[in-house]
Amino acid sequence: VELVESGGGSVQAGGSLRLPCERPGFIDRSYCMGWFRQVPGKVREGVATIDMDGSRDYIDSVKGRFTISRDNAANTLYLQMNNLKPEDTAMYYCAADRPFHCTPNPASFVYDPHWGQGTQVIVSS
Repeated sequence: VELVESGGGSVQAGGSLRLPCERPGFIDRSYCMGWFRQVPGKVREGVATIDMDGSRDYIDSVKGRFTISRDNAANTLYLQMNNLKPEDTAMYYCAADRPFHCTPNPASFVYDPHWGQGTQVIVSS
């Protein structure tokens, strides 16, 4: 296992969760880091990415609610999720790669991809 996610759980709509993702040292700050999510039976969806300079990109459905950040000294990526909605229920994965464009598009994470095993988030109404 290269990346290790944690912090998932069950919350009510409107609640918050913070997902940390620990990365090994060989995945350095030059990597684009991202969060993705997947619901059984559906394709994996990009959520947010952050590049080596700290530039962030989000999908429209989470803008204003989710914040991606990285602590390079601690080798940790975070996803702060506020005002959670039932449609945010999914398995959340963190990933690292060196795409041409650092965007939350799963098709971008195909060059040197590293993935975690995921952490489950359940939001009840």
